[in-house]
Amino acid sequence: MAAPRYGLEGKTVLVTGAAGGIGSALARAFAAQGARLMLLDRADTSLPVLSAELDATAAVCDLGDAAQVARIAQQVRERWGTLDVLVNNAGTEYPTPLADPSPEAMARWSGLLDNNVGSMVRLTQALLPVLPRGASVINQSSIWGRIGVAGFSAYAASKHAVVGLTRSLALELGPRGIRVNAVCPGWVRTAAALRSLTAMAQEQGRSEAEVEREILSKQAMPVMLTPDDLAGVFLFLASEGAAPLTGQCLVASHGEVMA
Repeated sequence: MAAPRYGLEGKTVLVTGAAGGIGSALARAFAAQGARLMLLDRADTSLPVLSAELDATAAVCDLGDAAQVARIAQQVRERWGTLDVLVNNAGTEYPTPLADPSPEAMARWSGLLDNNVGSMVRLTQALLPVLPRGASVINQSSIWGRIGVAGFSAYAASKHAVVGLTRSLALELGPRGIRVNAVCPGWVRTAAALRSLTAMAQEQGRSEAEVEREILSKQAMPVMLTPDDLAGVFLFLASEGAAPLTGQCLVASHGEVMA
């Protein structure tokens, strides 16, 4: 059976956090649709290999640095003139227990929010002049942006903030014909998610396998997602088929969260 087509041939797409598990899966999915890609990541460990594989433009960029972000916007303008799809995928995840007495605890808390939310604002703002009518912005949130999670208050707060940011920007950019949506994945088998699972197991004094079984038992379909499972959701939101959708936060969690 042939893979579905989403009408993205020749579209210009920028994916942040492209070297990570979800980011690289999204990059491959957009490339398979015939899109022209710019891939961003703050580390170049695997970025050159991925960009060569996909014949994509790639750049190392710290999204916390306004000057670097401005340079990326200029590169997009010079290379393509306009950007059809912006995928704000970059982010990080680590525990921030409230009882942490270390002096750097609050810095880690606020740093996570800037990394997961501030970076989206910074890049979207810089790219706004090259987003034409019909452009699609897709933000990466999480089911932890819909619920509370003990020990991960900064990450949960950041993902709740992405939901609020998405809805607010949808209203702000709607008159310009730009759609803004978010995806809220459940547990995806990535290195970052597995680190969180390990941290939860250690905090609870349980085995990782036991914690994973408990997580999966809360899903209607008790199988952990893979990065490839999310690709179709992003491709749909980028496509003209999703034209009526803006300000929406699509939950992709195998039924763990139904809202």
